[in-house]
Amino acid sequence: MEQRRHWWNGKWGRMARRDVFLRVDADRWHVEQRAGGAEGISRFFEYDSEDAAYDAVRALLTGPDTWRELSARPR
Repeated sequence: MEQRRHWWNGKWGRMARRDVFLRVDADRWHVEQRAGGAEGISRFFEYDSEDAAYDAVRALLTGPDTWRELSARPR
């Protein structure tokens, strides 16, 4: 599975931090919505197309938070 994008709401701490990840595995697209940092609780969604996955990501990024895209780590 390859991680394509990662967004963070810019807040620190287990109660405030939120992350959204977009990943692809062959022809299946996966979106993870995580609350509470690395040890937090995640919800997973699976999609048949990239467009459907991006629609879900856009919906998750709405609201009062200031979302930032985090750069991919160099290999």
